Amino acid sequence: MIGGEALVRSLVASGVEVVFANPGTSEMHFVATLDAVPEMRGVLALFEGAATGAADGYARMTGSPAAVLLHLGPGLGNGLANLHNARRSRAPVVAIVGDHATYHQQYDAPLESDIETVARNVSTWIRRSARAEDAGVDAADAVAAAHGPPGQIATLILPADVSWSEGGSVAPPAQPRARTAVRSAALDEAASALRSGERVVLLLGGSSLRERGMRAASRIARATGADVLSETFPARVERGAGIPVIERLAYLAEMASGQLDGARHLITVDTKSPVSFFAYPGRPSDLVPEGCEVLMLAGGADDAIAALEALAAEVAPEAESSPRSDPPRPEQPSGELSAESIARAIGALLPEGAVVSDEANTSGTFLPMFTAGAPRHDWLTLTGGSIGQGLPVALGAAIACPDRPVLALDADGSALYTLQSLWTMAREGLDVTTIIFSNRRYAILRMELARVGATASGRRALEMLDISPPEIDFVALAGGFGVPATRPDSADSFVADLERAFAEPGPHLIEAVIPSLF
Repeated sequence: MIGGEALVRSLVASGVEVVFANPGTSEMHFVATLDAVPEMRGVLALFEGAATGAADGYARMTGSPAAVLLHLGPGLGNGLANLHNARRSRAPVVAIVGDHATYHQQYDAPLESDIETVARNVSTWIRRSARAEDAGVDAADAVAAAHGPPGQIATLILPADVSWSEGGSVAPPAQPRARTAVRSAALDEAASALRSGERVVLLLGGSSLRERGMRAASRIARATGADVLSETFPARVERGAGIPVIERLAYLAEMASGQLDGARHLITVDTKSPVSFFAYPGRPSDLVPEGCEVLMLAGGADDAIAALEALAAEVAPEAESSPRSDPPRPEQPSGELSAESIARAIGALLPEGAVVSDEANTSGTFLPMFTAGAPRHDWLTLTGGSIGQGLPVALGAAIACPDRPVLALDADGSALYTLQSLWTMAREGLDVTTIIFSNRRYAILRMELARVGATASGRRALEMLDISPPEIDFVALAGGFGVPATRPDSADSFVADLERAFAEPGPHLIEAVIPSLF
């Protein structure tokens, strides 16, 4: 058995069933093996950033790694932005990067590069297979490393001659680490803070934003008067009717500081102590109020949900965990098309079990409010801040959850980074509805222009933040990728288009041209 086949079969034996790929010459033996190993599904992406983002979305929804196949160092570099987001979401991803044959590397061919150095930006587990005999074990170890916990990107470099040489064999799965139990000292410290009578904020992130974790946090809040917040950009939140509503920590540092003002104890659960997204002149980077004690209940490899349930049993044994009442669903909007009316329409029409990939940025301001009472759904956000994630994550989520409708919410500027994802959605027949909030500008950068203290406001500076003219025609672009698309001119026609997109199988795109909020 050649090394490439041993690697693919070992991935399958370890539970990896999908590889998102943009392959090249050095990966051809991996590609050829897909016919011999039908248990591995190959999904072609037209750009590496679409492949890496799709692997992130798949991993967020399954909790298990997808593989992503990339061509040499430049291919890894092209996929790096969404691997950065995947690292921040702590998604388990196995990145397989082909390399030149071992004997060819000395010649410094045009695509030769230092792959390990590139990988170190996003991956702490990096291994280069040296022989065909090693490929299977290396693959099994990569899957175990990706699982963590916490999940991470495991990068396996596969030279071409290792892939095509004989001597490989299928390796059994390697056992991933188990999550660790809550430390009794951390539990005691958190319980003491909650009984102090001072203001306490529970800051939830990561795995704690599943229903069980949020119910336990809700019990704690009801019994003790603590406030509960979510990290600003969570990887995955279970939301909707019957699930406690958790307010997210604001993106804007001054608003986040207001949410935390007066807190004497901040208890973090599977997330870090909050800091400002960027530095701003005259404003602190650390968002924790002065004099506030930061306590970590669970983090890293800890079982965050079990930690919250143990804390609830300690301080809130009799408290209820269900919300007192669900927020109402909004009425279907009518009249002008705007960010608010779109959010109302989504809240009114979102199907049961939907998965929402949210990269709406500034135009998504109203979405949390109007979707809180929708049927149960999952919400995936821009974890690492590197734009171009929304469409690929939706693609990966749709592969992971073929029986669930997927809604991709994207802005015009960020969608253009990975618009090729639409082609893969059409090729695979995925049930993804994409909404493009098209305000013809990088609205968030206009807002940031003032917040960082830059005083430039002339034509040349503002042109660097606009993406019109020429106006980008997303309807035509989507059609070129094989995705039917519309451009409604009112809230009424948007509702009709959204209803149709949810009702019909396959991908759809709605371009919503709206005024900018900034």
